[in-house]
Amino acid sequence: MHKTIAIQELDFKAVRSGGAGGQHVNKVSTKVELSFNIEKSKALSANEKERCYQKLGSKLTKENILLLSCDETRSQHRNKDLVIKRFLETLRTGLRVPKKRRKTKPKKSAIEKRLKSKKKNAEKKARRQPPDMR
Repeated sequence: MHKTIAIQELDFKAVRSGGAGGQHVNKVSTKVELSFNIEKSKALSANEKERCYQKLGSKLTKENILLLSCDETRSQHRNKDLVIKRFLETLRTGLRVPKKRRKTKPKKSAIEKRLKSKKKNAEKKARRQPPDMR
């Protein structure tokens, strides 16, 4: 993935924030909406695009466009910076390849320790039973 190319391919849209506020919220468009078209992106290879489709499928539209928005601050510039950081983090997690699991066996000492503790518990519980009075 090429960060600089990906950032250049982003589309931004400034919208008025929702929720309670006052004059400021009703006048100023501080919420920033980011859209990134994965299909047309030159920053991602074919394998990376496939991985994005699989891992970020729930966050994509039908046209394979990733949409993110931010309205945390009252500044459009800070919201833009925050949404870019969030976008890069989302892409990073979407492109992460999980490590393959190696099968391992428990060590002999661990097996013996487990068996000893089981034996000890069984003896302890056997001693709890009332004695035979025959």
